[in-house]
Amino acid sequence: MSEGPEGISRYEASVTSKEIHGVLEALGDPAIAAHSKRFFKTGPGEYGEGDRFLGIRIPVVRAQVRRYRDLSMRETLRLLVSPYHEARMFSLLLLVLKFNKGEEREKRAIYEAYIGHTAFINNWDLVDCSAHPILGGYLDARDRKPLYLLADSESIWERRIAIMACLYFIRQHDYADALKLSERLLNDEEDLIHKAVGWMLREIGKRDLTVELTFLKTRYRRMPRTMLRYAIERFPEDERGRYLRGEV
Repeated sequence: MSEGPEGISRYEASVTSKEIHGVLEALGDPAIAAHSKRFFKTGPGEYGEGDRFLGIRIPVVRAQVRRYRDLSMRETLRLLVSPYHEARMFSLLLLVLKFNKGEEREKRAIYEAYIGHTAFINNWDLVDCSAHPILGGYLDARDRKPLYLLADSESIWERRIAIMACLYFIRQHDYADALKLSERLLNDEEDLIHKAVGWMLREIGKRDLTVELTFLKTRYRRMPRTMLRYAIERFPEDERGRYLRGEV
C-alpha cells in the first residue's frame, strides 16, 4: 500500500467502520472483556447493564485512533452506535482528535453529533474522555444553556456529561457554571454524579481554594458523603476530619 504525506496508507484513509470493527475484534482479549464487564457494572440493574466488551486496553484503542485518524465523520459516527464499548470509545477519542484539529465548521458538526448521540455515551469513561474537550471546548465562548438542559435530564450519563464538560472551563479559571451545576446536582441520587461533582469542586480548589471553600461552607453538611470526600480529598487530614464530622 502506498503512503500519504504523514505515513498514512491510502487504505487507512478510506477505511470503513466495518473494517475498524474487524481490527478491534482481532485485538480483543476474552479475559480482559470479562474483567471489564465486572468493572463497568454491566449486570442486571447496574449502571452499565447490558454493555458488551471486546477486551481491549485503552492505550491499544488510542493507538488505533492515531492510526486511523483520517476516518470519515460518517464512519466515525457509525462506530459510536456500536454495541461494543471499545468501538464507542474509539469513536469518541477520534471525535476529540478531530475537534481539536478542526476548523469552526467541523467543530460545530462534531458538537451537534455529540449532542445527538448522548444515548450511546453511556458509561463514565466514555463521558469523561469526551465531554470536556468537545462540549466544554465548543461552549467555552457560547451560551452554556445546553449544559443546564443536560443537567436536568433523567439520564445519569447526560447529567454527568453536563458537569464533566465544566472541566474545560475550570482549566481556564472559569468556575461559574461548574458551581451552578454543582448546586443543581447537589441532591442527585446517583453515586457517579456525586463523584463527578466532588471531582469538579476539587479541581476548582486546586486553582482557587477560596472559591471551593466558599461553596462548601454553606453546603458541605448536606452534600452526599461521596461528593464531599471527593471535594476535600486534597485537604490536610485533620481538616478533612473536621469536614466529615460537620465541625467546620
